[in-house]
Amino acid sequence: MPFEHCKVCKKCCHVDPGYPSLEVPLLAAEQKRWKQLVIDTSCRFLGASGCDLGSAKPFACEQYPLSYDPDQNRYYFDADCPLFERYQDELRVDGSQAQEHFERIRNRIDALRQRHSTFLARNFALDTDYFELLPLEVPQKLIGPTKT
Repeated sequence: MPFEHCKVCKKCCHVDPGYPSLEVPLLAAEQKRWKQLVIDTSCRFLGASGCDLGSAKPFACEQYPLSYDPDQNRYYFDADCPLFERYQDELRVDGSQAQEHFERIRNRIDALRQRHSTFLARNFALDTDYFELLPLEVPQKLIGPTKT
């Protein structure tokens, strides 16, 4: 299970010394709750066993280590995350954590496309500025029909 590694690694919730702070893009409802979420050195919600927000985390955090390009309808993966190969392999395994994560994110993106397309574009622009992104090979069975 790749995401068990996240509880140990926690790299995604830290900013290495010498790098600029990371401002997590927030949807309007998330802005009402958190106002702003900036990671200078480590996220304020990072606890001993991972994110203290659980399933209530902002979409950008939930989506990580994926990134989505709404113009190309294409998915990417943060090269700094050590789970790339494992995630990529598990996308082909029915019922795997990677497959469940991808499908949950794809469904959220499908819903966001309807009313929050500018957020998706801004989120991807921030991702491309901040992260080195690797193309993700998504099995056709997971892409399914796209909603426009």
